Amino acid sequence: MDALGRATFWTRMVDIDARDTEGGIKLAKALRELSRYDEAVAAATQVLVVAPRDLEALLELARDYIAAGQGFFAIDPARRAGALAPKDWRPPSLLGIALEQAERSDEAMVAFGQALRLAPNNPATLSNLAMYDAAHGQADHAEALLRQAVSAPGAGPRERQNLALIVGLRGRLDEAERLERQDLPPEVVTNDLAYLRADQAGASSRSWNTLSSDH
Repeated sequence: MDALGRATFWTRMVDIDARDTEGGIKLAKALRELSRYDEAVAAATQVLVVAPRDLEALLELARDYIAAGQGFFAIDPARRAGALAPKDWRPPSLLGIALEQAERSDEAMVAFGQALRLAPNNPATLSNLAMYDAAHGQADHAEALLRQAVSAPGAGPRERQNLALIVGLRGRLDEAERLERQDLPPEVVTNDLAYLRADQAGASSRSWNTLSSDH
């Protein structure tokens, strides 16, 4: 099912049994994919009322806040998840994004470093660190990390699209287009290329599609 169908299905399941933690987490994820962030936060929070130490619910709540651009509020659930699973790379990776959104860059770098130590060749950790580097003027290192991420086992659309963004912003539009067309429909590729051309001309005012991807 698509996100709307899953949201409808899991809403019914949670209405039947409010203690269905798995259903609540899946509902939150579907709502997040629909950009219904307040509802996603509410669904994940309800799971934590029933099961306050549920790792997946804490991670989902952090993702929901991050997707909404409210990283400050994702810091606490990400840290709680890290305390529950200190060897899991996902909590520090999400914590790094949350701290970066909260404009606490030094702390974010520490969190990203921890995630990378826990999962040195994980494409998501490499990609997150690369986007941090790119945002802080380290485009060469960001591109190198993203190329490593794209070639790592388990790499997917998010890593390829982040690489497309970086190479496109660096003026290599042909390579950006090739990467984009692997995963995105033609109309989205057209819009993203228009953004990149406008950025090069200093006239861009819109957001790049892939920057709102799932972390």
